[in-house]
Amino acid sequence: MLTREVLADPVALTRALVDIESVSGNEAEIADRVEEALSATELKVERFGHTIVARTELDRPQRVVLAGHLDTVPLHDNFPSRTEDGLMWGCGTADMKAGTAIALHLAVTEPAPRHDVTYVFYDCEEVDSARNGLKILADRSPHLLTDASFAVLLEPTHGLIEGGCQGTQRVMVRTSGKRAHSARSWLGENAIHKAAPILERLQRYRERIVTIDGCEYHEGLNAVRITGGVAGNVIPDECVVEINFRFAPDRDEAAAEAHVREVFDGFDIEFVDSAPGALPGLDAPAAQELLAATGRPPRAKLGWTDVARFAVLGVPGLNFGPGDPNLAHKQDEHVELAKIVEGAEVMRRWLRGS
Repeated sequence: MLTREVLADPVALTRALVDIESVSGNEAEIADRVEEALSATELKVERFGHTIVARTELDRPQRVVLAGHLDTVPLHDNFPSRTEDGLMWGCGTADMKAGTAIALHLAVTEPAPRHDVTYVFYDCEEVDSARNGLKILADRSPHLLTDASFAVLLEPTHGLIEGGCQGTQRVMVRTSGKRAHSARSWLGENAIHKAAPILERLQRYRERIVTIDGCEYHEGLNAVRITGGVAGNVIPDECVVEINFRFAPDRDEAAAEAHVREVFDGFDIEFVDSAPGALPGLDAPAAQELLAATGRPPRAKLGWTDVARFAVLGVPGLNFGPGDPNLAHKQDEHVELAKIVEGAEVMRRWLRGS
């Protein structure tokens, strides 16, 4: 059980959440503890699988969403947590139990914010999209999200506002050949050799840099895997180059796909995964207020986050959390205790308007 004393201290709460093992697919215990804590408040609490939604009903002029996921990547000799020299070490400390702890802390300790607030604590963010608790909630009960005018996802940003997010696509570019014995290679056609022009195009490619609302998005088109060959003495008849395109949010998915097809014109291309980006949303009044509360300029989110799901629903959103995104998923993942305290104070000032 998360005690009143733990819930009142965002650092202690972060450690308590980190010490509940919740690798994706195993969120039952942490969801139970979050639900128990929220059910002791005046919030309206609903549970969907291992996703918990808690809402104020204060009849404020606008509603905002604070969201954080409960799951982590698999453990890597980094559980349970430990603290040393102002740092908390452990799986999920940065991504994103420190941010999730801030949301839960505020849900329990701020009963009368100036905005109505919907708090969402969801499962399976770190695995395939079909299992993502926020996606499932958006598909099945979108009204719980679409009545908000703004959303904050407490993903790790090291205490800075990160606007929107990049879109992402994965594409398989294939070459074909003809098998033959490698001792008589002239009787075949080597599909791996035919992949050389694909790599040459990637080598020559110049990424686009786009500035939107003061946020600089750096696109990237990169090979991430090459497969081909069946045996050490056989000329391969197929080679597949897997390519990841990270695109700025001023492109939609159709425009991104058209660009990739143009780059690899003449090759056999198959798109296997695609997700849209999200514009920064910094012109929303609530976003401007949060920027003022941080006192720091925004930057672009270089990566994909669930703010894109809010954008699809017509709800602008941004990323803000205490963890360092460069430490996410690493064995030495950790978070600065001072950043947790600072993040909680920023969000409290924003909710209070002070």
